[in-house]
Amino acid sequence: MTDGINPHLIGQVLSSTCPSRAILEHLSNKWSVLVLHCLSEGVHRFSQLRNRIQGISEKMLAQTLKMLEGDGFILRTVYAEVPPKVEYQLTLVGAQAAEKLNYLITWIERNLPEILENKH
Repeated sequence: MTDGINPHLIGQVLSSTCPSRAILEHLSNKWSVLVLHCLSEGVHRFSQLRNRIQGISEKMLAQTLKMLEGDGFILRTVYAEVPPKVEYQLTLVGAQAAEKLNYLITWIERNLPEILENKH
């Protein structure tokens, strides 16, 4: 089922009308990469993510979590407690995306000296 999406455009990231472009934009956002990286280590609460990801504002973290949840990359679980307890974890597709992004993070960290040396 394609939900009204032209099946000939699926997977055509170079096409301006391909829905994969929105997913690419969401996944290539630095905050998304860092959130998925953290969640690849296990379940986190909002405050844990905010404390781990230096420089992210509460507003940006909330927006990023909402976007990733909307795309089906993370699962938000709310527990009926006072105060409410909310946890975030990767879905199966989120774990697959995080695995690929973690390769990129590892490559950047390993090659950072050379990258910085060649930077103009």
